[in-house]
Amino acid sequence: MVAFVIISLVLKMAEINKEVGFNIRRYREKKGWTQEQLAFEANLHRAYIGQIERGEKNIGLINLQKIAGALKVRPKDLL
Repeated sequence: MVAFVIISLVLKMAEINKEVGFNIRRYREKKGWTQEQLAFEANLHRAYIGQIERGEKNIGLINLQKIAGALKVRPKDLL
């Protein structure tokens, strides 16, 4: 039972990561920016932006704020 709960939580986190990544990509493309441009504006590494957009990384609140600020959207718009 415990293993099932843990697996369910892990899968849910993976879904959240993909959704946040999709939203970031959508706003980035809407601005016509490359991942490199977004990384520069948010003061983050380009590879990190790619990992976030693919849902491979958990994004912290500070980095979410940096990306939202660069894209000129509210952090909640990316969730």
